[in-house]
Amino acid sequence: MDSWKRFMELIELKDICKTYRLGDIDVPVLKGVSLQIARGEMIALMGASGSGKSTLMNILGCLDRPTSGEYWLDGCDVSALPADERAQLRNQKFGFVFQNFNLLPRTSAMDNVAMPLSYTAGHLSERQARRQAREVLERLGLGDRLHHHPSQLSGGQQQRVAIARALVNHPPLIFADEPTGNLDSRTSTEVLRLFQQLNAQGGITIIIITHDATVARSARRTICIHDGLIEDGAACAPSDTGPEAATPPAAPPSPAELRGIR
Repeated sequence: MDSWKRFMELIELKDICKTYRLGDIDVPVLKGVSLQIARGEMIALMGASGSGKSTLMNILGCLDRPTSGEYWLDGCDVSALPADERAQLRNQKFGFVFQNFNLLPRTSAMDNVAMPLSYTAGHLSERQARRQAREVLERLGLGDRLHHHPSQLSGGQQQRVAIARALVNHPPLIFADEPTGNLDSRTSTEVLRLFQQLNAQGGITIIIITHDATVARSARRTICIHDGLIEDGAACAPSDTGPEAATPPAAPPSPAELRGIR
């Protein structure tokens, strides 16, 4: 049973603390966070501004190290890895999607997506990298936007390019940090359905960082953080629970629907 549990768990945090030093003052942000995330889960990490959710995401994504505690990823303790090993791990294991898209403005959609492949150990040729980027963009319904620059794309299309870039290395885990923050409500719904499709059909573990209860309902489990601590399930439930909150996630979009995301 223990070996099966270890196989199923992708992430385990044990008493994670993070304290920042501001001048002569210690500012504790995370105050003993413990949690487990299984392979193939779709999680919403929810909290208000200042709750510690961004700090927790940075530790989970190996962008920062905890002050104390243990972070086990895929059976390995990565809490104290040096910067170069954390960078290698990020490239192999994680994809990141951000609220502001973070696309290179003077670079085509295809080259934006191909960029992470230049850091892989496989050392793909430029032709191979561009072919792989094209395949992911076509999968997300952007086959007719390969050579467009970000300024020539709508917000929804830019976010799909960002999602394609996160997927191009075939990572087992994607972090989406407020991924709908710059999108209108219709496009937000469609992007969240895309994450549901990637999770349901591709088996990718997805962690959405959000302050929005509506966004959190798109996930299968919500983890709430408040004042640097994880709240229990009852306290974590979105405040606007009701018939809509109890409704299962919407069916994933078809390829034809994906092409309609704007």
